[in-house]
Amino acid sequence: MITIRKSADRGHANYGWLDTHYSFSFANYYDPKHMGFRDLRVINEDRIAPGNGFPTHPHRDMEIISYIVDGSLAHRDSLGNGETIGASGIQRFSAGTGITHSEFNPSSTDSTHLLQIWILPEQTGIKPSYEQKLFPADEKRGQWRKLASPDATDGAVKVHQNMTLYATILSPGEERTYTLQPNRHAWIQVVKGDISLNDRALSAGDGAAISETTNLTIGATTEAEVLLFDLA
Repeated sequence: MITIRKSADRGHANYGWLDTHYSFSFANYYDPKHMGFRDLRVINEDRIAPGNGFPTHPHRDMEIISYIVDGSLAHRDSLGNGETIGASGIQRFSAGTGITHSEFNPSSTDSTHLLQIWILPEQTGIKPSYEQKLFPADEKRGQWRKLASPDATDGAVKVHQNMTLYATILSPGEERTYTLQPNRHAWIQVVKGDISLNDRALSAGDGAAISETTNLTIGATTEAEVLLFDLA
C-alpha cells in the first residue's frame, strides 16, 4: 500500500525569516491524520533567510537530523559543539536527557534550504551527542547512499532507532529499485525534481508512506533527489 502526501497538502507557515512546510503536525499546524509515520515524527522543509535562524532552545529524547539541500547551516549547542556545514551535509544530534542548541544561516546573501527530520528514539534518557558529515552528490549517484543508521556503517551518522536513511540522485530516465524486508515500512521524500514511484507521479516536496509493499521502483522524469526511510 502506498499513500501519497502531496506537497500542496502539507502544513505551511511563513514567519518572514523562515518559510516552512510541515509533512506532519508541528508547532501551530495540527492534523490528527498526519502525526508522523512509524518512528518518523517530523519532516519540515525549511527555507531560512540570510543571517537568520532558530535561537537557542531545548530538546530532549529525540533524534534530530538536518539535511542541507542548498546553502549552509551553523549549529551551536550546550555540549560545546559549534559547526557549520553546507549543501549535501547532515547534522545529527541525539537530544537524550536534554540539550539546548541554536541553528542559523551564516550567509548574509543566500538563503538556506534544508529538511529538518525528527525520529523517535528507541529508548529515552540516553546521553546527548552530536555529529555531522558531508555526503557529496557523486556518492548519491548510481546507488542508495546510506546517510543514517543505528550501526553507523558505511560512513553513516548514528541514530538510536531501528531505521535507516538513504539518499539518491537520479538523472532523467534513470531508475532505482529498493526491496523492503518483511514487516518493514518506508517513507519516500522527494527533495528535488519529478519521479515515478511504482508508476505514481511525485514531485519535489511530495512524500509517500509505504506498507505491505515489497518492491519499490523509482524512475526520474527530471533530475531528481530522493530520500528513503526504511522503518520498523
